[in-house]
Amino acid sequence: MRSEFTERVYAAARQIPPGRVASYGCLAALAGNPRAARIVGYVMHTCPAQAHVPCHRVVNRDGRLCPSYTEQRELLAAEGVCFLPDGRVDMTRFSWP
Repeated sequence: MRSEFTERVYAAARQIPPGRVASYGCLAALAGNPRAARIVGYVMHTCPAQAHVPCHRVVNRDGRLCPSYTEQRELLAAEGVCFLPDGRVDMTRFSWP
């Protein structure tokens, strides 16, 4: 059974349009708890595939990708997201909202 907060995080993540990214902190705020960025990270990490949540569109506040999510960069690049020379998402161009 998922918590109400988890469901709100999933709902917020589903709103991220293709070609855009949101930070863990942004989703935490949208889900009603702006201090819960780490919990959002855990929620994204444990998200089941059947939840149909675009977890690949969630990055940290600096645009860094999840090191254990090897397909994340490929999925974002396929949606047109560009990366800085150090491998981070260009948050000034692709951050949502």
